[in-house]
Amino acid sequence: MPTDRSHAMDHIVVVLFENRSLDNVLGHLYGPDDGKTFDGVIGKDLSNPIPEWAEHGADRKVVPYTVATDMDTPNPDSGEEYPHTNTQLYNILSEENRFKLGEDIKAPWNAPEAGQTPTMDGYVTDYISTFTAEMGRQPTYEEYSQIMTGYTPEQIPVLNGLARAFGVFDHWFCEVPSQTFMNRSFWTAATSSGLTVNSPATKWLTNNDAETIFNRLDQHGKSWKIYVAEPMQFSATAIIHYQRMKDRLATNVVPFAQFEADAANGELPDFSFIEPSLIVGHNDYHPGVRRALGHGVEVHGIDSPSSILGGEEFLSRIYAAYRGMQSSTGANVWNTTLLIGWDEPGGTYDHVPPPSVPPPDPAAPAGECDFTFDRSGYRVPAIIVSPWVAEGDVFNEEHRHTSLIATLREQWDLGDPFTGRDAAARSFSHAFTLDTPRDPADWPVPEARPVPDFVEDAAALGQVVSLLGKSLLDALVGYAEQNNIKLEGLPDDSKAEIPPEQILTVLRSALAIFFPLLAPGAAG
Repeated sequence: MPTDRSHAMDHIVVVLFENRSLDNVLGHLYGPDDGKTFDGVIGKDLSNPIPEWAEHGADRKVVPYTVATDMDTPNPDSGEEYPHTNTQLYNILSEENRFKLGEDIKAPWNAPEAGQTPTMDGYVTDYISTFTAEMGRQPTYEEYSQIMTGYTPEQIPVLNGLARAFGVFDHWFCEVPSQTFMNRSFWTAATSSGLTVNSPATKWLTNNDAETIFNRLDQHGKSWKIYVAEPMQFSATAIIHYQRMKDRLATNVVPFAQFEADAANGELPDFSFIEPSLIVGHNDYHPGVRRALGHGVEVHGIDSPSSILGGEEFLSRIYAAYRGMQSSTGANVWNTTLLIGWDEPGGTYDHVPPPSVPPPDPAAPAGECDFTFDRSGYRVPAIIVSPWVAEGDVFNEEHRHTSLIATLREQWDLGDPFTGRDAAARSFSHAFTLDTPRDPADWPVPEARPVPDFVEDAAALGQVVSLLGKSLLDALVGYAEQNNIKLEGLPDDSKAEIPPEQILTVLRSALAIFFPLLAPGAAG
């Protein structure tokens, strides 16, 4: 039953999707004629220059920003590691690092000079270079121009519908100009312990020992669960924070179906953290999931052809469960807030320069790639859903991933800042402006577009498991060997390459040990 807005965050549900910028999926949300102060793309002349060394289309000089025509754009995926992000933000790419991927890029990793302002004009440069490294040839103009595209509300109706129906942040920045693991770590720990790139994933099992929000919640008697979308059988959050969370994997990491049940029964914990499926059956909005993030490998007819469509369907499920929380006791829609966020932009285009930020620990030495963590990553989508949030609100102030920890510390009296980053982050508690809550019966229900079926073929999927999946596999196999854990499907020769048809077997064998409640058929 409705109370007052001081209880709007008795419970919070956070879902983190993958690799989209604000311009890419929400840039067309509002235009000048809508009466909003919203920093999107409508009415702006946005473009990126084409490098002179491009083999195709260099005479056009620039690529203008346009509307995407494919629901899997950009495909192949854009570069997302630290050096790729540097190129995207500053258009810095030495000849030595041209046509190189991630780990092959050498110091100084396309990094800017201290205090240099991002120009936001290197997306085309990096995409051509990355595409060439992945595919073994330079892309055509039509192929590389896709990096300068974004989607309309008609193409992505659920995300845009919820942004219009509730509140949207148009200056929410990710914390690190790099990829997934670092930025997810900042969401939940306000640091990545000096780590700047995902690979090798083994280091996340041992080196990231920072205190997490889950530890702080335990200390203050607050309950939490991590809900993982099926068919994924691991929690990226738990892998990232393994040293701090390894004792809770068998109790607090559960399938998403449990979220729907807990929501219906008013039994959600104080803090619910939802992860989409990141490896197979993608419903995470991640670009180009059909093509491996390797070198020229593409397999048609397996997995979901569009993780945007899968993400839309998954978000609609989350919203339906949230909207239906009508319990008179425990968690209900009036005392629970839903926050929809992203880990990082993943190389998709955005026009707003990210700001400088305080490092988590000013006394710490530079991290990987000599990065001092004094620069932010760029904008990502962020939406807040609550009956206490006015329809069509736009929050223009700077927010960032550590705004979550800052808000929870403020609202739940969780003690001192974790790091200098969340100490400086702005809370989002100002979003709850209504004195009378909006009736969920009157809320719009945007309809997701049809999602192609997920098809699982062990050999084919083994060939195209993404970099994230391969990194995870390497990490778990290495950890198992170090700790004498027997995994099904491994070759007798520990140095032999795992056959593609066995990769999923090995991966699932490892994951069932680490995450028993996520294994198929596991009892809840």
